[in-house]
Amino acid sequence: MKLQGRTAVITGAASGMGKEMALLFAKEGASVVVADLKQEAVDAVAKAIQEGGGRAVGVVANVTKEEDVAGMLDKAIEQFGTLDILVNNAGIMDNFTAAGNVSDELWQRVLDINLTGPMRAIRRALPIMQKQGKGVIVNTASIGGLFGSRAGAAYTASKHGLIGLTKNVAFQYAKEGIRCNAIAPGGVETNIGTTINNPDPFGMQATMAGMELNRTESAKPEQIATVALFLASDDSSFMNGSIVTADGGLTAY
Repeated sequence: MKLQGRTAVITGAASGMGKEMALLFAKEGASVVVADLKQEAVDAVAKAIQEGGGRAVGVVANVTKEEDVAGMLDKAIEQFGTLDILVNNAGIMDNFTAAGNVSDELWQRVLDINLTGPMRAIRRALPIMQKQGKGVIVNTASIGGLFGSRAGAAYTASKHGLIGLTKNVAFQYAKEGIRCNAIAPGGVETNIGTTINNPDPFGMQATMAGMELNRTESAKPEQIATVALFLASDDSSFMNGSIVTADGGLTAY
C-alpha cells in the first residue's frame, strides 16, 4: 500500500492512462479525486474504485477553466481532508499540424489544455502543499517534449513547456518538501487519438519520417500508470525535476 492515507487528484482520469492511474493509486491506498470532462465518465471510474473497496469521488473539471481547477482541488480537501498528490494528465493532440499551417485557435487550445491547465492546477496546489510541508506533482509530458518532431508544432511546444515547468517547480519548491517530476511516454493505447481528426499531411509526413527506425509497439495505459505510481510514492523520494522516458525504446536509437 504505497499511497496509504494519501489523497490524489488526477486529471484526464476518466479513460486511458488517467483511469489506470486512478485505479492503481486507489489499490495502493490513496483516496482519489477522478477529474475529467463528463460526469457520467468520472462517476464510472469512481464507482469502480469504490466497488473495489477504495475511496474516490468523481469531479467534472475542464482544465482550461480556473474555477474548475479550483473546484477539483477544493473537493480533495472537502472530501478527504488533504491534497498529497497532483497528477496533471489531461491532454490533447494537434493533428500533426506544422508551424506554417497552425492556426491561432489550434495553437491556443493545445497550449491551454496541455500547458496552462497544469500550471493552473500547480499554482492552486502549491499553497496547500507548502502549508503541510510536503506534496508530490506528476506531469504527463511526452517524448514530444524531448525531441523536435514527434508531433505538430503546438503539441511539441506545449510538452517542451510542460517539461520546463516541471523542472522549474521542482527546483524552486524542493526546500518546501514538494517534488515535481514528469513522465515522457511514447505511443500509448488511449483515446487521445480521437483528438486527431484532420491530420496535416505535411506535418504528419515529417513526424513519421523517423518512426520507421523503431517499430516499438504502443504501451498499455497501465504500463504508464506504474511509472506514475513510482513517481507519486516514496519509492522515488530522491527524484525531483526528473523526466522519466517510458517509450519501449523508441527514442533509444
